[in-house]
Amino acid sequence: MGDELQLENEKQLLKQYYAGQQMPSPNGGFLMLLGIRATDDGTATAIFECNVSSLRYRVTIPKATRTERKKVREVLEAGEDPYCPRRPGTRLVRAGKDWVCRECGIAYARG
Repeated sequence: MGDELQLENEKQLLKQYYAGQQMPSPNGGFLMLLGIRATDDGTATAIFECNVSSLRYRVTIPKATRTERKKVREVLEAGEDPYCPRRPGTRLVRAGKDWVCRECGIAYARG
């Protein structure tokens, strides 16, 4: 990582991010997504920048829950295209053996 700051209200910000809403910055203005990095433990780190202060923040995106993985597997077994359980309308894509959301960086199934 770098010199990014950790945000305190991550759960609320993640709800807004998953819903596609603008996220307020602690410094005024809004947070803009710069990128997402998947980690080996199944989580991901999103890097945001404040559009007013240019400070950067990181938010940890939790790994897929059992329920989320099960729902995606059921869709795959039915022969349908899987969508991200957290980001409605966002299709999962193949990344190696995994089905991953481009928007949250989380792998939801192996295939």
